[in-house]
Amino acid sequence: MLGNVSTRETPVIRRLDRLEQANAIEVSIIMPCLNEAETLATCIKKAQWFIAENDLAGEVIIADNGSNDGSQEIARRLNARVVPVPTKGYGSALKGGIAAARGKYIIMGDADDSYDFSSLNPFIKKLRNGYDLVMGNRFKGGIETGAMPFLHRYLGNPVLTGIGKLLFGSPCNDFHCGLRGFRKDAISALELQTTGMEFASEMVVKATLHKMQITEVPTTLSPDGRSRPPHLNTWRDGWRHLRFLLMYSPRWLFFYPGIFLILAGLLATLSLLPSPKVHTLLYSSSAMTIGFQIVMFALFTKVFGISEGLLPEDRRLNRLFKYLNLETGLIAGCVLLLMGTAASVYAFGIWGQHDFGSLNPTATMPIVIPGVTCLALGIQAIFSSFFLSILGLKR
Repeated sequence: MLGNVSTRETPVIRRLDRLEQANAIEVSIIMPCLNEAETLATCIKKAQWFIAENDLAGEVIIADNGSNDGSQEIARRLNARVVPVPTKGYGSALKGGIAAARGKYIIMGDADDSYDFSSLNPFIKKLRNGYDLVMGNRFKGGIETGAMPFLHRYLGNPVLTGIGKLLFGSPCNDFHCGLRGFRKDAISALELQTTGMEFASEMVVKATLHKMQITEVPTTLSPDGRSRPPHLNTWRDGWRHLRFLLMYSPRWLFFYPGIFLILAGLLATLSLLPSPKVHTLLYSSSAMTIGFQIVMFALFTKVFGISEGLLPEDRRLNRLFKYLNLETGLIAGCVLLLMGTAASVYAFGIWGQHDFGSLNPTATMPIVIPGVTCLALGIQAIFSSFFLSILGLKR
């Protein structure tokens, strides 16, 4: 009997031992890798020295994205964990490495020897103090001569970082620093989606939107040790970062421009109604119609993003939808249709009084143009309300 119990419990004990060993790892240092044979060994040795020097329970992970220059063999020879990631892209490699990491904390950095993996104590200290995401700041720590191209240093990084801070209220002053630390459970909960270079922006944006604890530490940037050009493409990847920032902010991409067009068009229309400037009136009325549709795009995007888990819940939007629902949208649309129909009938009556002949545009167009605008807005309101209801079915 005792022998049988012992036999059954041994695999369980072994599994528990493995779990305890996995949980004992405090930090995983991840390096995405695609043909980095020239610099990979230096980066791994620095990371391993840091772990040993500070008596940390840690591991070094090489998230390999299909290297064919011997990078994988170099990593294995130095006892680093190699995690093959077949899906191409900087973000794909990092996601694969993060999923495989066993550490409570993760520090990620490029394998081109531009970041110093032997000086990671500021990151560890902040993570132990409870921060979810610790960003490196190269502008505070120092950028060596030749380490960052002129356009990146004085245009790309400052502009994209400024846009990120404006759109999302992020505390980060170096949005695209490749050296950063974070709690694995916190970042895994964000369910990051992007596969390319914009992965770096997605991490900061989503962490900000989810109200995570974010801080910065100074870090240095050195010229990378490779003889080949970097994988980063200035204009292509810069556009991908900007596109991502805009798409994740429907408020700035759609809502604010739409509200501006509606208000500007409305004010211009009211001032032009008594005047003979009917052609300008047509443009101002069109601005209102276009602005309304853009505002609806903002709502569509927001609801879709929340429903798909791309954006966090928005309390203000939830409060708005207590009043702005399918029924109120249909009522508003029908009222606008009635107003447009009444204006059209009135204009038709004026035309009939002139035996359906030629009319003076300055006398009739101030009636026709607002009438057509109300008809267009009414139709948009009705069908947009139905579409919003469809998008929000999960809610």
